[in-house]
Amino acid sequence: MVSSTGGNCLRYLDRLQPLALLVMRLALGAVMVGHGYQKVFGGLHHHVQFVTSLGLPGWTAYLSAFTEFFGGLLVLIGLLTRVAAFAICVNLSVAIAKVHFHNGLMGNGGYEFPLALAALAFGLTFLGAGPIAFDHIRAPGGGKLK
Repeated sequence: MVSSTGGNCLRYLDRLQPLALLVMRLALGAVMVGHGYQKVFGGLHHHVQFVTSLGLPGWTAYLSAFTEFFGGLLVLIGLLTRVAAFAICVNLSVAIAKVHFHNGLMGNGGYEFPLALAALAFGLTFLGAGPIAFDHIRAPGGGKLK
């Protein structure tokens, strides 16, 4: 049983959920933009070669790189967050299955980091961007002060 003062402290944390969603978005978005930037502006040709060496069609490399970069940007600003987070989650799931899984969870090149990012993306897919985002302003009545 939780005491009344303990319960009030925990209810106070509920007020910080918008901040938690913002931190989730910023962390996921920053990492994805960083990884996508390398691929889109620094080595798209190499990324295509790598993806085809995995047995995937070359066009999926473009999809992957642009999902990471532009999806990361959308998540960062909180615009079309659920769609972008879903695309990132799928992208990371494929990366785990095709690249990282054989290295184990914690091994060199393991899937612990992509799994953590996929979990963030999964959460944002279902929770949305929160009130500190362009999605909230764009929603009907989202920009109005109450």
